[in-house]
Amino acid sequence: MNTNNRFTEFLTKENAVLTLIDHQTGLLASVRDIDPLLLQNNLKALATMAKVAGIPVIITTSMADGPNGPFWQEILNIVPDATIVDRPGEINAWDNPDFKAAIDKAGRKKVIMAGIVTDVCLLFPAISAVRDGYDPYAVVDASGTWNKMVQDATMHRLSQAGAKVATWASVNAELMRDWRDEKSMELGGVLGQFTSYGWIYESYLSSVKQRK
Repeated sequence: MNTNNRFTEFLTKENAVLTLIDHQTGLLASVRDIDPLLLQNNLKALATMAKVAGIPVIITTSMADGPNGPFWQEILNIVPDATIVDRPGEINAWDNPDFKAAIDKAGRKKVIMAGIVTDVCLLFPAISAVRDGYDPYAVVDASGTWNKMVQDATMHRLSQAGAKVATWASVNAELMRDWRDEKSMELGGVLGQFTSYGWIYESYLSSVKQRK
């Protein structure tokens, strides 16, 4: 990746990897800056997008046998082939050698990231990724934290560090790239499944069916 065009180079299905950081039941229960059902919807959308696009998924947990709780099982059901790294203590996932090795093994510099809580579990590895020459996309609507003020401060720091602040639907569209792509209709279906775009998508499919 040419660092000179890092902010204008787009995501592709070939250059991206998704990592979901600490979406654990105990931490999910503490989120107050986004509606819980919306957060769940966005997380499922992000995981489904990765499955449809065929991009690698790396999941990590922090002290899963403690108060943070296990990773949300519904996401594991969507991406059963994901690489899972259970961290014994590192707060910054990037400090865990197994997690970093999994990122390196994927061989992709564009790292789509989401985490709970946003100001720690997403922020710290995103900053570390920039430092190490990766290009992190911080998906804030599939992340969550204590309150809106904390979310706002975190987005400022992410931007200052050089991470890209993004939303899951924007990432999905960026991976689609072109409606003529072989995966475009499936990725459009993900958008339709998890947003109000579903009405448009359903109308289109209905009209196609009628023409046949």
